[in-house]
Amino acid sequence: MPAKSAAQQKAAGAALSAKRGETPRKKLKGASRSMEKSMSEKELEELAATSRKGKPEHVSKD
Repeated sequence: MPAKSAAQQKAAGAALSAKRGETPRKKLKGASRSMEKSMSEKELEELAATSRKGKPEHVSKD
């Protein structure tokens, strides 16, 4: 499942880094913190590997 926005891709990358132990979990905030807890490493890899080119920074909730 590819990321729908650049912000989602960045949050997934931060969560993946924490899940792998490369960064401390206490440094995570917001979406990346909940992603780290609720998603598997494979799911996070798929989101983080999405190219940001052409993606909006944020997607509206409508």
